[in-house]
Amino acid sequence: MSKRIVIADDEPITRMDVAEMLQEAGYDVVGKASDGFDAVEICKKQRPDLAILDVKMPLLDGITAAKKITQENLAGAVLLLTAYSSESFIEKAKQAGVLSYVVKPVTKESLLPAAEIAMHRGREIENIKKAHEKTARRLESRVMVDRAKSALMSQNEMTEEAAYNYIRKMSMDKRCSMQEIASTILMSIEG
Repeated sequence: MSKRIVIADDEPITRMDVAEMLQEAGYDVVGKASDGFDAVEICKKQRPDLAILDVKMPLLDGITAAKKITQENLAGAVLLLTAYSSESFIEKAKQAGVLSYVVKPVTKESLLPAAEIAMHRGREIENIKKAHEKTARRLESRVMVDRAKSALMSQNEMTEEAAYNYIRKMSMDKRCSMQEIASTILMSIEG
């Protein structure tokens, strides 16, 4: 499957050159914009693997657009095109969630590796987020079951094992998660 990329640069020639480099390398350029606002809108519709943004653009600059794209998870990764490499610029780019940047003038030798690394890091970050969410859901479920066990133990003078087995059996009988049964138990006991 071809990797999908959105390009935003207020200079038409730069947009065209970058698109050509990417297409020749087998990437799918799914959108082009001349300002950061349009880049964000295209990312909302296309959900690309990578958004390549120029820093200096009208209406919405690349750093602000990058921040919006990363906060709203509109692209797998963001790469900035820039003529700047000062410490303050780099800090702003990091704060905006940018995963890579290329200093202009853009060459195929600098763009393609930076794009690949940014997309790879974006996938790694997404996998970490998913693992974190899964762990958080499991913890929430565990806490709910533990609360329901405690409630059953105190109300029905059950052992911990008996309370757990009751919740598990109800879960199997009703064909739903232990968390759902635990939630129901807590609603009925705690009012």
